[in-house]
Amino acid sequence: MIGVEPPQYDPASTEHATTLPVAGRPTVRAYMKDMVRRHRRGFLVLVGANSIAVVASMVGPYLLGGVVQDLADGARELDLERTVALFALALVLQAFFVRLVRLRGAVLGERMLADLREDFLVRSVGLPPGVLERAGTGDLLARVNTDVDRLSKAMREAVPQISIAVVWTVLLLTGIVVVAPPLILAVVLAVPILLVVCVWYFRRAPAGYRSESAGYAAVAGALAETVDAGRTIEAHRLERARVELSDRRVKEWTAWENYTLWLRTLLLPTINLYHALTLSGVLLIGGVFVLEGWMSVGQLTTGALLGQLLVEPVGMILRWLDELQVAQVSLARLVGVREIEDGGGDASVLPEGRDLAADRVRFGYLEGSDVLHEVSLGVPPGTRLALVGPSGAGKSTLGRLLAGIYAPRTGRVTLGGAQLSGMTAERVREQVALVNQEHHVFVGPLRDNLLLARSDATDAELWASLAAVDAHGWVEALPEGLDTEVGSGALEVSPAQAQQVALARLVLADPHTLVLDEATSLLDPRAARHLERSLSRVLEGRTVIAIAHRLHTAHDADVIAVVEDGRITELGSHDELVAAGGAYAALWRSWHG
Repeated sequence: MIGVEPPQYDPASTEHATTLPVAGRPTVRAYMKDMVRRHRRGFLVLVGANSIAVVASMVGPYLLGGVVQDLADGARELDLERTVALFALALVLQAFFVRLVRLRGAVLGERMLADLREDFLVRSVGLPPGVLERAGTGDLLARVNTDVDRLSKAMREAVPQISIAVVWTVLLLTGIVVVAPPLILAVVLAVPILLVVCVWYFRRAPAGYRSESAGYAAVAGALAETVDAGRTIEAHRLERARVELSDRRVKEWTAWENYTLWLRTLLLPTINLYHALTLSGVLLIGGVFVLEGWMSVGQLTTGALLGQLLVEPVGMILRWLDELQVAQVSLARLVGVREIEDGGGDASVLPEGRDLAADRVRFGYLEGSDVLHEVSLGVPPGTRLALVGPSGAGKSTLGRLLAGIYAPRTGRVTLGGAQLSGMTAERVREQVALVNQEHHVFVGPLRDNLLLARSDATDAELWASLAAVDAHGWVEALPEGLDTEVGSGALEVSPAQAQQVALARLVLADPHTLVLDEATSLLDPRAARHLERSLSRVLEGRTVIAIAHRLHTAHDADVIAVVEDGRITELGSHDELVAAGGAYAALWRSWHG
């Protein structure tokens, strides 16, 4: 049994790599200790109420043991009315406090779950923007949704129930020691069997459940990709390859499912065997002690009933520990963001001016493969700079470095003489904002979506920001204006409208430097041109770096930087570069006809 090995292939290796780590055991333990400390009052109330409930449950065996002893002593009159009254009172107390324990346990679990969600979100928002960009929304959403869902049962039930079961077990063992000390031998003698199997199980279960979760994710990913790309798969006749891939993923997943199921088929019978051995031992040892006159029959009765009561809490502990093995994987993923260096930055680092500059910058997404090579660029305050060039040249990467999303591998990116990588993320966002084509409209009133940028903005300022991006017309036509519910499950806004909402937030946030990456890509060319002209009035006096995919944006810029193969090959105004007859002139002729 001990030598059985898990499957040789690991579906976890099929998962897409992510920059967000999975926490190690020390981090998880430290977090759980902090969680207990935060909710120590709730745990104390839970333990106190449970202690009363357990003591009340022990009254019945004690009273019954007393009755049996009286009969054994030849008593002819039993005070049954008093016994029944005490038993009824104990039942009432037990029922009341059991209900209180379940209620307080559920409340405690919900509060811990809420704290976990909030901790993850707060920590994620505080991460360097580059970390979040590289991880992508998929991994973040999977953690905050799927992993939280998996943890919900453990937080709501497992943690409180284990706390209850531990108190229950301790009090019952104490009761046995007090009432019939020799019977504790029966409990102790059965422990080694249970301990050996549990150690064996819990050494293997976490890795098994982790691989099982990874296998399920791989199956879901393969099926989702197949459905989403159905037309492409049919066009390229890839049906058989996709079916084979799905079959392989399912086979790997079910192998781990069978492995974890097999682990449980050894654990659960052992628990039942432990209960049987404990009860048998109590009766055998107790019987010998009664026959030898070392123990009364009343003590044996009470001890046997308390031993029988041990079945439930011990089973609860092991059952919920098994549940926690599944939850541990999700908890480690959620707590994993605590292991990421926050990139920190120094809150005391302040820019002395608004000059933005890149000095001999090198940067790459993968080690040993740079996207930008020795790029140097100066952007004086109020300049409108356009970055143009072929797809994949490094325009968006350079824009993200200038926005402080990424830090250069070598070289410096400075704002007012201070390195962006040396500032806190909050300080950078106060100075520089990045706007791209990915915009999110949150569920709730449109007003709240705008107030995200500036919580103290007045209605007049909200309407002014909408007017600046030509969105006031369709907002005025909404049933409740700014108070109209938008987002999933409410009024669905079009991608173009969502982009206008994002740009209105930008107007409200009022940063002095903007990096626009396809910020108007979801609008048709005529509407985009009109919007850019409207925005130009709002952005007057600000530094604007536009990653230009439509060359009319470059035409309006003060300075154009042509990026090719990760290098700036041309720099100048539109007229200067057209006259030079270089790469930009060729782009302009091909685009303009």
